[in-house]
Amino acid sequence: MEKNITSSGLPRDIPLSVLLGLTDPEGVDWGRIRALQINGTRQHSFLKIISAIVCGLLTLQWGIGQINILFLGLWLAAIIALCIYSHLRFRKQAASQRKSVDRAETRMVNLLSFADGSIWGLGFLLFSYGADLMTVNSLWAMMICLMVGSAMIFSAIPLSSILFIASLSAAMTLGWLYIGSVDLAVASVAIAVLLISACLKTGRSFIDRRVSEASLNEKSEVVSLLLKEFEDTGADWLWQTDTSRRITHVSPRFAHAIGQSPEAIEGKPFLQLVAGESWESGKFSTALHELADKLKRRDSFSNMLVPVQINGENRWWELSASPKLDDGGVFHGFRGVGSDITQQRESADKISQLARFDTLTRLPNRLQMTETLAKALEAAEKWNGRCGFMMIDLDRFKAVNDTLGHPVGDRLLARVSDRLRSIMTDNELCCRLGGDEFAIVIKDARDVEYMEILARKIIDSLSQIYEIDQHPLYIGASIGTAIGPRDGRTVEMLMRSADLALYRSKDQGGGAFNHYQPKLHVQAEERRVMEISLRKALENDELSLNYQPVVSADTGSVVGFEALLRWNSPKFGNVSPVKFIPVAEDARLIIPIGEWVLRTACQEAMNWPTTVKIAVNVSADQLTEPNFLATVVSALDDSKLPPSRLEIEVTESIFMREGAGAAEMLDKIIALGINLSLDDFGTGYSSLGYLRKTRFTTIKVDRSFVQGAAKKVPESLAIIRAVVAMADSLGMATTAEGAETEEEVRMIQKLGCTKIQGYYFGRPMVTEDARKLFSKFDAETVEYSKKSA
Repeated sequence: MEKNITSSGLPRDIPLSVLLGLTDPEGVDWGRIRALQINGTRQHSFLKIISAIVCGLLTLQWGIGQINILFLGLWLAAIIALCIYSHLRFRKQAASQRKSVDRAETRMVNLLSFADGSIWGLGFLLFSYGADLMTVNSLWAMMICLMVGSAMIFSAIPLSSILFIASLSAAMTLGWLYIGSVDLAVASVAIAVLLISACLKTGRSFIDRRVSEASLNEKSEVVSLLLKEFEDTGADWLWQTDTSRRITHVSPRFAHAIGQSPEAIEGKPFLQLVAGESWESGKFSTALHELADKLKRRDSFSNMLVPVQINGENRWWELSASPKLDDGGVFHGFRGVGSDITQQRESADKISQLARFDTLTRLPNRLQMTETLAKALEAAEKWNGRCGFMMIDLDRFKAVNDTLGHPVGDRLLARVSDRLRSIMTDNELCCRLGGDEFAIVIKDARDVEYMEILARKIIDSLSQIYEIDQHPLYIGASIGTAIGPRDGRTVEMLMRSADLALYRSKDQGGGAFNHYQPKLHVQAEERRVMEISLRKALENDELSLNYQPVVSADTGSVVGFEALLRWNSPKFGNVSPVKFIPVAEDARLIIPIGEWVLRTACQEAMNWPTTVKIAVNVSADQLTEPNFLATVVSALDDSKLPPSRLEIEVTESIFMREGAGAAEMLDKIIALGINLSLDDFGTGYSSLGYLRKTRFTTIKVDRSFVQGAAKKVPESLAIIRAVVAMADSLGMATTAEGAETEEEVRMIQKLGCTKIQGYYFGRPMVTEDARKLFSKFDAETVEYSKKSA
């Protein structure tokens, strides 16, 4: 039996009993044969339904008026129901997706075919008993067609087709005998015998063909797998040339790589094959020139990367070869090995692309910017020209990230890059350095006015509204420019110069551009030296605190002090906070300095009456420091100062810089029972949203409004009244800053501010003077109350 088994595991010779589905001899999976049979009939199942419905409707038309309409309707319904049931059963079984089918399913198919033939035969008997001879003849002819169709189309399962033909033929024979037409009865039997014989022959031919196809498919799959394994494990091919550098002994792999037959390649110059169209023009690449030289000089070479053109397509080959010499040292050509590395080369190019471009904005990155700027500087030096460099920093971008999230921030950066890209010409290269920083290399910058026009255009374009995820966003840009080689002869020096100019633009509040000037370097150097001295200020006890009193507007008594930082440097003398605080923030020194201020102020406050508070200014950098809250708690615990006597002062700028993070930290501070003051209200953005989200204890009115109110300036008066009314409605106190004259104090009282701070009551003073102030104010409080009255 094993000799009769094909490579696919199917038998070569199938017994008739198996073909008919009557037996299952051991040793073979006959279920696969049945699966092939059923799969062969399923593709015609829909045709069977259409044919049955059409023939049934035609039969109905013939029978109207001759056959009882009830019997005729029931017969047609049975035909249609059986067809639909058979189709749904085949579809549910999904035999086309199965490799094996058991005999029970085949028996069901045979049973359905027998029932189908019987129902059609019943229809013929109905017509034989009640219809005229012409109608019966027509019906007989149609049913003969059905039998022929079954024998031809559905012979994949021979027994199924035989049962249909036999049952229908038997009914037709009985019908003709009833009518008395013996010859047609005999004809029906003869036709059935012929069709059954044809059905058996067709069924065997079908299954033999399918077995052969399955075997061939199995072999094809095995061959394909072997070829694929060979190709996967051996990517190289051999090549040889004669003394004239013409190809000889062409290997099949080399012919495949060239894309031509071995016969067409034999005897052709090797360089002609790899050069493609450039062979005629003579415009060879550098690598091809090098290859030609190696072949001409008969030098060995290894792993040479060569761009080749095969059938008009550019490819990359890696070639190695050495000259063939006989025992006498006579040259007989080259023998070498090659491989197609186009895919690896493209992958390397893609990696290089990723290394030189920013993935978010698709702009060149810092690496490409550095290379381009270096070339521009080199050209400027060589031709006595100028190149330009711009540093761009986005204004208010951090607030977008913090309030709307990084995904919106990323989309905003992509939109910014699109606007920048639309402004660029061939003379500029726009790059993204990282974060919200961009840079532009201007290859020819002999026209300084052109750089100014470009800077203004960039600021105007980037300041236009952005609509992202239905959020209208407003940002801006600050720009610093430098010209090479005048402002720097190296990439690093030119970038440093532009960065200094950018720093000045940021200091001006953003939305500005500045050219580099030598004095900026002097200022930067001064800041650097100051930073070095400031780093030693804490350990050298150069820092101290002054305290400025805050008094009640009603009684004039001291209700608190504001702690003000002072620095007496041995090198710079008394340095203004306006000068050294920004340096401390830039150098991240504000964190340790701020902690020292907080601890010192809390300890000193314990020397004052229990009703007097201490106010400490806190920067945005301190608020975002992870340990800030723990530092505040530690300072209170160490000094034993009640939280209600500590007041933290912040400005509106922290909300623009730190967004939701600042508000969250302030809420934690309030939860500790610490007071919160909003300083310089009215001079910045003055968003009421800050007051709604954060429960401030005090709002401080800037001194510029106090001075304006004393001079009866309507706007200042209106602003102070509005702030006081708003604070009262929110349960907050108001502190007027900068009161220097009695007239200003009276105006503040009149406008309803609850507290006053200014030179009129005392300048910032050292610790000892602050302590003495209590006895002085206790004596003068009664006099102040009389004046106020």
